[in-house]
Amino acid sequence: MPYNINLDVKFAPLEQIDVRQLDRENEPWFNQTLTQVNDCVVRLGILHGEFHWHKHDDEDEFFFVVEGLLLVDLEDRTVELGPKQGITVPKGVVHRTRAPQRTTILMFEGAGVVPTGD
Repeated sequence: MPYNINLDVKFAPLEQIDVRQLDRENEPWFNQTLTQVNDCVVRLGILHGEFHWHKHDDEDEFFFVVEGLLLVDLEDRTVELGPKQGITVPKGVVHRTRAPQRTTILMFEGAGVVPTGD
């Protein structure tokens, strides 16, 4: 599946963030960096489908579901996240995310993280 991953920072400090203008109804996997906070970024994901297995050697990654359903597959279990739920995946942990329905999430991670994994 092709991923549309945008690492450019869309909104500057003190600029109002309105994610409605980023809605990608026909794209199965859209990821946009919204803003940078110190050495971290906040990313918006609009997802339907599955990402590949990967890990981040030096960075933790936090997923927070805004709407929909996100499955986070780990080597030994799957964590199911609904709206207003999140999980931190520590650095070095192999994982993949799946969205069986259209799902909107926020991700918080170090600005230097490669979203597709190391």
